[in-house]
Amino acid sequence: MEVRILSRKFDIADAHLLEVAKQHGAYATLDKVFAMPPADVTDEVKNSGLRGRGGAGFPAGLKWSFLPKGVDKPVYLTVNSDESEPATFKDRYILTRDPHLLIEGIIICCYAIGCHDCYIYIRGEYTTQRKALQFAIDEAYAAGYLGEKVAGHDFKLDVTVHRGAGAYVCGEETALLESIEGRKGQPRSKPPFPAVAGLYGCPTIINNVQTIASLPFILANGAAAYKAYGTEKSPGTHLFGISGHVEKPGMYELPLGLPLLEVIEKMAGGVWRGRKLKAVIPGGSSTPVLTPEEAATATLDYESMAAHKTMFGSGGIVVLDETVDVVELTKNLIDFYHHESCGQCTPCREGLGWMLKIVKQLLRGEGTIADIELLRELCDNIEMKTVCVLSAACTMPVRSYLDKFRSEFVAYATDRPKPEQA
Repeated sequence: MEVRILSRKFDIADAHLLEVAKQHGAYATLDKVFAMPPADVTDEVKNSGLRGRGGAGFPAGLKWSFLPKGVDKPVYLTVNSDESEPATFKDRYILTRDPHLLIEGIIICCYAIGCHDCYIYIRGEYTTQRKALQFAIDEAYAAGYLGEKVAGHDFKLDVTVHRGAGAYVCGEETALLESIEGRKGQPRSKPPFPAVAGLYGCPTIINNVQTIASLPFILANGAAAYKAYGTEKSPGTHLFGISGHVEKPGMYELPLGLPLLEVIEKMAGGVWRGRKLKAVIPGGSSTPVLTPEEAATATLDYESMAAHKTMFGSGGIVVLDETVDVVELTKNLIDFYHHESCGQCTPCREGLGWMLKIVKQLLRGEGTIADIELLRELCDNIEMKTVCVLSAACTMPVRSYLDKFRSEFVAYATDRPKPEQA
């Protein structure tokens, strides 16, 4: 079931070091890439069907093609390594275990889009990952894979690591750009989109770490080899982080399209301690929850998740057993997003705090059925009324908990029907 594309060197001792990485194929694609016209590199990525692995799933090659032609401005690549979605831990594996794979992917992307300056925006708390990445970048400069003549070719490329300050909202691409430019990390209104006016007002491509790290395999083996994995509309592999109430939590690279419950059972050992499955969060904390019945018909691809009215997200699968108190879980979720709101938009700044107040009131035994109805109404009134989707990242899962586990919220209400009245 497991596939080794992104994770091929994860278990090799010292594979983060250039000497070992090169023994196992690092930078082997570059001569082939530089022999191709940049447009052909973009076409190869388009043909592979690679979709952005940051959560949105937008086709990577198509995104590159949005860059305006003939503009007398520099083009920038920004790699989003601000991995802040709760339950998501895929990118940190690449950064510590195979950082040269990411650097090789950066070279490929920059050549394709005509970029000579790349910024890697990394989560501030990722101290170990930043050190490993910076060490690999320094090795790449020393060996001539970065700098004035990349791998001996007439192509200049500089890569800079920019540390964030622990703000979830900076995972949003325009807030990320604001942060790099030295301003408060708040999302920008769009349009213009970053591909037209991004970093320093110049054309900018923003891709996730895993997206960029997928490029060496595609260019080495061709689009067809990549499309041999996964489904027609969701090709390739993905690093799935499975956590929560399972026997074997961890990171698994799998082709897209596998049955969700089969993956939980076969790869992660199933629900722990002999307990029953209560729910599955399929792609990080911002994705609507699936009941066991829904999870039984879901597959790990973008289309199936959309059909189940949730999202593939970042591939962070969280398994919840029968002991979980959904109301407590909802409180923790809202608390996180309320804390991480940048405060720019009133519905998010004030609305999430209002939602948190209501849930805490329920948990104290002071809430009513009307409060539950108000909480549900707030989800509808807050969602998509803001500059970015942080508020929706909270309201979408909260709505799913309210709709699918309503009885647990009602059980906390002071005016719930008595057993003899029910």
